[in-house]
Amino acid sequence: MNSTDMPRPKPGVMDIAAYVPGRETAHGAAKVYKLSSNESPLGPSPKVAEALAARNANLALYPDGSAHLLRDAISRAYGLNPGNIMCGNGSDELLGLLCQTYLAPGDEGVFTQHGFLVYKIQIMAAGAVPVSVPDTDDLTANVDNILGAVTERTKLVFLANPNNPTGTYLPVSEVRRLHAGLPGHVILVLDAAYAEYVRRNDYEAGVELVSANANVVMTRTFSKIHGLAGLRIGWMYAHEAIIDACNRVRGPFNVNALAITAGAAAIGDRAHIDRAVEHNEIWLGRVVEAVEAMGLSVTPSVGNFVLIHFPDTPCKTAADADEYLGARGYVLRRVAGYGLPDALRMTIGSEEANLGVIDALKSFMA
Repeated sequence: MNSTDMPRPKPGVMDIAAYVPGRETAHGAAKVYKLSSNESPLGPSPKVAEALAARNANLALYPDGSAHLLRDAISRAYGLNPGNIMCGNGSDELLGLLCQTYLAPGDEGVFTQHGFLVYKIQIMAAGAVPVSVPDTDDLTANVDNILGAVTERTKLVFLANPNNPTGTYLPVSEVRRLHAGLPGHVILVLDAAYAEYVRRNDYEAGVELVSANANVVMTRTFSKIHGLAGLRIGWMYAHEAIIDACNRVRGPFNVNALAITAGAAAIGDRAHIDRAVEHNEIWLGRVVEAVEAMGLSVTPSVGNFVLIHFPDTPCKTAADADEYLGARGYVLRRVAGYGLPDALRMTIGSEEANLGVIDALKSFMA
């Protein structure tokens, strides 16, 4: 077939750099520790397995298209109106729905320099213009830079708070200043995928800001602290007008039946969430202390991961470290695609995994 006769995607699609997930394998290692995707080392709540076993799902039937069971569980956990909640196939789908619903060709979506790669992908997939704004020198979102990038064509502003892959965050005062500076027709999307891990008095995930305003959306996920990444569950909290608009674009059965049951059980197990937070608090500090003692720098993180920076010297680069660790079964995340070629992101894993990475890095740096 002549190439001119081939089907062609719409303009702009082939300009999108496809998202590359964290690597899962390491060749030659007897045991692999996957620390590349910020998954929970504790796994899901035991109540998830109990709920799934008791459900006796008839897989020939469609799931509840409105995910009432899951939305009701979320509303109880956070004291929210279920009518202001939408669930999705991971928060990624919800980010895409917002772009498909509110961005037309020529519109602009703003995001930060080292923000989640999916923002740019979904903005471009909607046919809109991605606008990246510089972070501060310490890899934190800069409110003045974001506001300076807003034009009459801006429709969405994405802020990951805490941010992935840097682990940095904006205090609530700065988030509110950002919102106050936006025109009313611009939606501020607060991606709070790692909110449960944050232990800072000046942090808010976004519930209060959404409740008081019609142009703020908060997205959350079950993939991190709840340990359900394999089931792909996300949710967003927004004004009912935004929920109504996105429901008109959303697929009718976008959350599967098992995910609905598992999510409802997971979010109700406060004790399991607390154990995950405690594990992260203990090991986040230990990993940072050990890595910095080797002479490497670490960006201060409030999430369940750390960003480790390597010197640009022969045999000690991030690429060299990645190869060295991978050969020993420790799979971390290269973040060159985020504009951070000299760094690796490490998920806080199990005690065995964390100690193994520390020992391997000591040998690498020796």
